[in-house]
Amino acid sequence: MKKRILAFVTVIALAVLGSSVLLAESNPFIGTWQQDMAKSKYAEGGPVALSRSITYESQGDQIKSTHDAVRNDGTHLTWTYTGKFDGKDYPITWTGARNAADQTDTISVKRPNANTFEAIQKKGGKVVTTARAVVSKDGKTMTITAKGTDAKGQPVTNVTVYEK
Repeated sequence: MKKRILAFVTVIALAVLGSSVLLAESNPFIGTWQQDMAKSKYAEGGPVALSRSITYESQGDQIKSTHDAVRNDGTHLTWTYTGKFDGKDYPITWTGARNAADQTDTISVKRPNANTFEAIQKKGGKVVTTARAVVSKDGKTMTITAKGTDAKGQPVTNVTVYEK
């Protein structure tokens, strides 16, 4: 009986591990991306960070996204979320935010095709930013086009380029 239980647990563990590996292999976003500041284009005012990275990790049928930045003044900002590509809202956790009232609190993501995902960030249920991330066919470059509004309510578009 113990051998059967051990065999069953082993099969389940391998199935879960195998599905995570397959998800990572089928998802070109998985891994760590470093922003290429020279190729990125920001709305008026320029980049708000000296460096940025994004790490995507497979967690079963979910993806965990961790965004790390070093601001122009040398302080650090991190935000993270874990969710599915199902269009539902998931909470965002911020560390190092200067003004929590200005930070978004949820994000929803969809994946219309293998190399693209779309995200909507909200604050109090109101859409603040929409973004579209596309990974190149060779899997080495990711471009994120984000649209939102600035502090004055004016529309802004930022295009950030990341390399794996």
